[in-house]
Amino acid sequence: MSDRAALLKGIRAWLVLFIVCLVLSGATAFPLVHELRWTEDLLRALSVPQHLPALMEWIERVRQGLDVVDAEYPFVLYGTDWLAFAHLVIAVAFYGPYRDPVRNIWVVEFGMIACAGIVPLALICGPIRGIPFWWSVIDMAFGVFGVIPLYVVRKKIKRLEQLTVNARPVLAT
Repeated sequence: MSDRAALLKGIRAWLVLFIVCLVLSGATAFPLVHELRWTEDLLRALSVPQHLPALMEWIERVRQGLDVVDAEYPFVLYGTDWLAFAHLVIAVAFYGPYRDPVRNIWVVEFGMIACAGIVPLALICGPIRGIPFWWSVIDMAFGVFGVIPLYVVRKKIKRLEQLTVNARPVLAT
């Protein structure tokens, strides 16, 4: 396998991983009410309330809030539907670098900027919305871990670009 083919294969594998994570993240934003109920039941079955009471209290509070919103103000959950849709749309955008990484490196760089933006968003909006700091750290981890595959992809694309430039014949003038 040539260096170019190996780089392209690696780029595509990392992009598929990133796209799958985006799609899963988006898809899980649709059934929030049911997911929280299942999560609460699972955590109780695993004896989490005895070991991590703060986590259990937070999950219960969020589930209660979602139950009220779902029963009294279901239109509020429409916002999380749009959040889910945004994840799916962003995932589709990464098909560009999958097809032509060098030409569409900007999508990867955009994704890296978006990952970096998660940190200030969580630090600013978390306290405003009454989110516990430890939960904001979990949210920030999505940006930190999300940027890793994109960083790897960007480095590989830059190497692929260099191979492509070096492979072009030099025209005599």
